[in-house]
Amino acid sequence: MKAIGNQRIIPFMKLEKPMAILSLLMVIGSIIAIAVNGLNLGLDFTGGVSADVRYEQPVEQGEVVQALADNGFDDAIVQYLGTREELLVRLPPQSDNVDGLNSSLETALTLADNTVEISNVNIIGSQVGNEVYLNSVMALALALVCMLGYVALRFQFKLSLGAVMSLFHDAIVTIGVFALFGFPFDLTVLAAILALIGYSLNDTIVVYDRIRENFRRVRGITPRQTIDLSLTETLRRTIMTISTVLLVVLAMMFLGGDGLYWFSVALFIGLLAGTYSSTYIASSIPLRMGLSRDDFVVKVKPEFEEEIVTFNDPKMFEQD
Repeated sequence: MKAIGNQRIIPFMKLEKPMAILSLLMVIGSIIAIAVNGLNLGLDFTGGVSADVRYEQPVEQGEVVQALADNGFDDAIVQYLGTREELLVRLPPQSDNVDGLNSSLETALTLADNTVEISNVNIIGSQVGNEVYLNSVMALALALVCMLGYVALRFQFKLSLGAVMSLFHDAIVTIGVFALFGFPFDLTVLAAILALIGYSLNDTIVVYDRIRENFRRVRGITPRQTIDLSLTETLRRTIMTISTVLLVVLAMMFLGGDGLYWFSVALFIGLLAGTYSSTYIASSIPLRMGLSRDDFVVKVKPEFEEEIVTFNDPKMFEQD
């Protein structure tokens, strides 16, 4: 730790190059994993069958999944709809015969001493799934473009580029982990990534606000030291925020059931990547682009500058 005046600072930017190399390797590895393995797309993207199921008595999700598997409905996804009696059942693409499907599902979902009622059986075609997939990619890209414009207007273009690169890093690393390990990728995971972009941007904005403030008020230090000072001053807030959010995410992951599990996993991965990227990527890229105090000081336009007049002959003002 070093000291600037009475303020001790942590030299975060001392690790700028190693962290930049690590980030680059993570992004390249994620892109390779996505290209080679692909994403294990859920029924929201590939199409399939969804049905609302209501039991007379509470049931366990695993019991319903096993009953479906025993009757030939493999890879079923079962989620609670508010209570343990109401469930949403999602299946891979099946026959287009809705009547026959209803009969088969009713037989498969019938449990001992527990009456079942099936409603709202929907068959989602692959074309609809492809449209959802394309719209999801467009939503992600639009979110990044909007963030770029917001930060450019709110702060400065150099900072906006750093923020967008940081958000891209968080999103691509999270998606890359899902592709690498074959985790299911559905709309809940996409929602987690969009939520992650909002959280990560908020964390970055706090850092940027302090960077702008320190560039304006602190004199006699380098831009690198100014960024180190800003990151040090926001470190406590960052730790407190990430700790409380992770506590909630872990609670959802282990106690929220199957419906929230992959949503929580995506948030957990993204939060770790987002906290790291807000410290290094979002701050180091503007520094490399030449961020300085001149980018934040309001300059007076030439037409508003006062003209300074000097007189070379002081005797002009002497009275006779």
